[in-house]
Amino acid sequence: MQQRVGSLANFRKEFNGQRIVSPSSAPLIKRQQPFLARSAAKSTEAQSVEQWSKSVRQMVCGACAALTLAGAAVPALAASSSGARLPPLSTDPNRCERAYVGNTIGQANGVSDKVLDLRNCVYTGEKEQLKGKVLASALLPGANFDNADLSESIMTKAYAVGASFKGTDFTSAVVDRVAFEKADLRGAIFRNTVLSGATYVGANLEGATFEDALLGYIDVQNLCKNPTLGEDARVEVGCK
Repeated sequence: MQQRVGSLANFRKEFNGQRIVSPSSAPLIKRQQPFLARSAAKSTEAQSVEQWSKSVRQMVCGACAALTLAGAAVPALAASSSGARLPPLSTDPNRCERAYVGNTIGQANGVSDKVLDLRNCVYTGEKEQLKGKVLASALLPGANFDNADLSESIMTKAYAVGASFKGTDFTSAVVDRVAFEKADLRGAIFRNTVLSGATYVGANLEGATFEDALLGYIDVQNLCKNPTLGEDARVEVGCK
């Protein structure tokens, strides 16, 4: 018995402060290694996902900034903006002739650094060269289109404050979101014309016709508020 106690004491003294790895614990340590490897792999994968997400966010923010700058290149001249601040008059000596060519779809969507500046240009009685042209986003204050043929033209977002369109033919034209404030539209023909979003505050609509014009509920209200709208036109528009 004393020999066993002495052996046990020697055993404790020999291995005092040391970790004893038993045969049964060795497999346990080996089994932990794959788990640690998987944890490291998951950590690496999480870092990769985070880096990818950061890259995507940076790319999206960059795209948004680019679109903002592109849209800011052309003045944002929405309808009902009679007090808009306009850019300086173009110094292009042929700027009025540009109406006969029209602008591009990019310019029409407001993503060009050039504006179709037709301010104070005169197209009185023009029957051929303006028909079907794209005059979208054009600057038209002071321009004269009296008795001109603008049928089938596209004038989306044009800024026509103070322009003259007496007797102008807009048949089958796209004239949506145009600012017609203080414009002279006496006798203008809006037959089968898209007029959604256009504004007419202070415009003279005496004798204008709107047969089969495409108008929304708000458009009807805006037209019917204009005191110069004739009785026949009020019937065509649907004023109550």
